[in-house]
Amino acid sequence: MAPRILLARHGQTEWSLSGKHTGRTDVPLLEEGRRGAKLLGERLHRGPLDGLPGVEVRTSPLSRAHETCEIAGFGDRARTWDTLMEWDYGAYEGMTPDEIQAVRPGWLIWRDGVPEGESLADVTARADEVVAWAREADRDVLVFAHGHILRSIGARWLGLPLDFASRIRLNPTSLSILGWAYGDPAIESWNDLGHLTDQP
Repeated sequence: MAPRILLARHGQTEWSLSGKHTGRTDVPLLEEGRRGAKLLGERLHRGPLDGLPGVEVRTSPLSRAHETCEIAGFGDRARTWDTLMEWDYGAYEGMTPDEIQAVRPGWLIWRDGVPEGESLADVTARADEVVAWAREADRDVLVFAHGHILRSIGARWLGLPLDFASRIRLNPTSLSILGWAYGDPAIESWNDLGHLTDQP
């Protein structure tokens, strides 16, 4: 079967809760984030995924993603990969969208990039590297990473320019699956939070 890529965004952090751009700052998970990671792991280990036997797992080295991977039960199968790190937001690190808009009205990261940080071309190249890796062999892959890089991977899996990612939101501790439809790259599911919302 053609390979799929399963995308797990890390659990909630103080900065993701407040909307701050969290690039390379190593912000830890909140208790809510750890709980979400546990529920995500339970989902990945029950049917129909059944623990994804044979899946290849990689994680961003940043602690919020790596800890999500560990709590979800995939730490012993995962390799850290710098390519999965979040966008380097440069001068906008730690700022909220409203704070950025106050100094740069009309700003959109997917069009305008960030000063002193990673360029759109650099992020595109990293996303393309992940897509190429995922497609190189006949097996599914699972990655634990961050909102903007995972949205970038989604856009590039579909063969679309990076700015398409502005149209596909992604919540903390979500699960998304990229696969195939009629031989073309497709989104199987996106921003699925069922493992969180099904709880009493």
